[in-house]
This record gives sequence, C-alpha cells and structure tokens, in this order.
Amino acid sequence: MTDDNNREGYLAQIAGVFRQQKMAAILFLGFASGLPFYLTNRTLQAWMTVEKVDLATIGMFSLVSLPYSLKFLWAPVMDRYIPPMLGRRRGWLLITQIALLLTIAAMSLHDPARGLRLLAFNAILIAFFSASQDVVFDAYRVDALSERELGAGAAIGVLGYRIALLVTGSVALVLADRIPWPTVYLLISLLMGIGILATLRAPEPVLDTAPPHSMREAVVEPFLEFFRRTGGVWGITILLFIIFYQLPDRFGQNMATPFLLQTGFTQTEVGAIQGGIGLFATIAGVLAGGAVIAAIGINRCVWIFAVFQILSNLVYYWIANVGPIRSVLVIAIILENVSGGLVTAVFVAYLMSLCSRRFSATQFALLSSLMAAARDIIVAPAGRIAEITGWPTYFLLTLVVGLPALLLLPWLVPWGGERPRGAVEHSGVVVEG
Repeated sequence: MTDDNNREGYLAQIAGVFRQQKMAAILFLGFASGLPFYLTNRTLQAWMTVEKVDLATIGMFSLVSLPYSLKFLWAPVMDRYIPPMLGRRRGWLLITQIALLLTIAAMSLHDPARGLRLLAFNAILIAFFSASQDVVFDAYRVDALSERELGAGAAIGVLGYRIALLVTGSVALVLADRIPWPTVYLLISLLMGIGILATLRAPEPVLDTAPPHSMREAVVEPFLEFFRRTGGVWGITILLFIIFYQLPDRFGQNMATPFLLQTGFTQTEVGAIQGGIGLFATIAGVLAGGAVIAAIGINRCVWIFAVFQILSNLVYYWIANVGPIRSVLVIAIILENVSGGLVTAVFVAYLMSLCSRRFSATQFALLSSLMAAARDIIVAPAGRIAEITGWPTYFLLTLVVGLPALLLLPWLVPWGGERPRGAVEHSGVVVEG
C-alpha cells in the first residue's frame, strides 16, 4: 500500500509540474517561436515554385535564413536592455512578436514573379525577428524554470514548436490549393496573436542579480562567467560534449531518406510514414522525455537517452540487410523519432542547466549555435562515407560516433549527481503576469 501511495504521489508531483501557468505559457510561446520558421524556407519555396521562379533563385533564397545562425551576435542586447513594459523577457517577446505579425502580413503584398528583391528583404526581416524571438524564448525558459522543471519546460516548448511547423509546413500548403498564397500569409500572420496573448498572460521570471551594466559586459562576461564556473579545461570539454552528444542521431537522420529510397521504398511510403507517424512519434518522445526528466532528473536521462539514441540506428542496419519491408520501416521511423524527441528534450534541458540567468539569452544562443554549426560541419561528409562503406557498414559507424559522448558521461554528467558539471542552480521564481 505504501508503494502505491508513493507512486501516486510521484505521479501527482510530475503532473503538477506540467499544470503550472508558466508551462501553459511556454507551450503557446513555443508555438509562436515555431510559426515563422518555415515561412522563409519550405513554405516560401512552395509559393515561389507555383509562381514559376527558377530553381537556382529558389535555392539562393536559403540565405535569408542566415539570421538563425548568427543570432548570438545580437543576443547580448536582450540581456543588457530591459524594455519599458512587461520586464526583460516578456518585453522583448512582445516587441519581436508584433514585428513578426507585421512582417509576415507584409508578405501578402508581394508577387514572387515580379518583385524578388523586396520579397527577399521581407523574408530576411522575418528571419531576423524570428531568430530574435527564439533568443528571448530560450532565455525565458532558462529564467522561469527550476532544475526539476527544465525537462518538462523543454518538452512543452518543443511540442508547441512542432505544432506550429505542422501548421506552416502542411496546413498552409493545403490552404494554398484553395486560396491565393498572399491570403495564406495574411492568415498565418494573425496566428502570431496567440504568442502575443501568451506573452501578456505569462509570468515574468524574477532576476535575482542585476542585468549587465554595459554592452561590453553583456558581450564579454557570458564567456568569462562560463569558464570561471566550469574551469578552463572542463569548459572546453563540456563544449566538445555538446558537439558529440547528438551525432549518432544526426548521422542517422541525415542520410535516412536517401537510404530508404535507394533501398526500394517509394516516396509516398517514406513521406506518409515520416510525416504522419514520425511527427506523432516525435511528439510522444518529447513529452515522455519531459516526464521522465521531471521524475529522475537530467543526469540519468542524459545517460539513458544517449544509449537509446545510439541503439535506435540499428533498425536502419536491419533494413539494410532485409530490404524494403513496410512494417520494418514503420518500426524504424517510430524508434528514430521517439529517440529524437527524447534526446531533444533532455539536451535542451541540459543546455538550459548550463546557462546563468543573468546572461541566459547570450549563453544559450552561443551554446545552441555551437552545437548546430559544428554538427552540420561534422555530418556534411555523411553521404561520401555511405558511398565508400555501403549502407550496412554506414549505420554501424553511426554507433561508433556516439562513443566519445558516452566516454565523457561519468565526468560531465555523473549518474548519481544532482546536476551536470558546471550547471547553475535554477530557482524558477516568477511573478504572475
């Protein structure tokens, strides 16, 4: 009976984490964060294709997304200055969201067949304000969540983000078959109102220390504070761990579609299973990850999900040996996406744990940019490796690239530790909005 009572109390405690007002705010702010992302790449590409814009020009439009890679450059501004309304985090959220509503709506005034330069400028503005909103949203989660809430907050934010991608990546295309593309963009711009309302109702994180006193301090001190806290050698080791941790998942995902098509699956099979079952599997993985992190903490989840991530690639090795069997494909997509959801939840939580609340915008932007840039560079030769080794050997190699992160786990994320090495204490104190 006592065990049952303890179990019920544990579950009630986890459920209580998810039921907080700030979690609801993070869900809707995550939606607002994800809404603009496809509007400057995948969705815009579809519109330009319908308008008969040449493929070379469409390809060059990928450059408008550059602000997402450079957001760390202006993140210190959002740590240093406090807007005159709503506080340091909600104030900047409101500014970027209003700017996004206006710039997304302005896309309805363009014609890709006649005015590409103005269209590109408008798209760059959307990407800039979207990347800026991401900076503040990430900082909001760091500042508003306690240590036990980091996993749940990461999961809820990713859930909102994924729902927004579904709206702009799928629903928008369905609407475009029935109404003109400019009207589609105008309607999507109104959805930014969800983020604005969430910002107005969200609790504001309490900053227990003063923000940076100057721009120099806002730019330089995040680096110095991180290495003072972690130590020089351990700081560099942590940065390497950030690069290594998700490599098995990225190597597997990067070549999954070419592999499946070459194996004999049709584009319809791959698209339907990845887009349908895969999406829900990712959401399930993210939510499960948040719940498990809330139950057993970040450290143990980093270990468990790392192993699960590596082993999930064995299903592709299985396909490489048995050929195009649809049931095996379904299993592979489910495992890959559940694994990706789990790893995303725990790794976002891990990155948040490493950020000081005083410099959370800058530090999270730097850590996430480092992870993304280094990952893309390291994974770039994946296709050539697959050509040389063949598919079965390639997917076995994806297991090997996960070993460096596993070897670092005992020192950086000890199994029995309360928090990762170098992590900051997070109180999660907020003032109701």
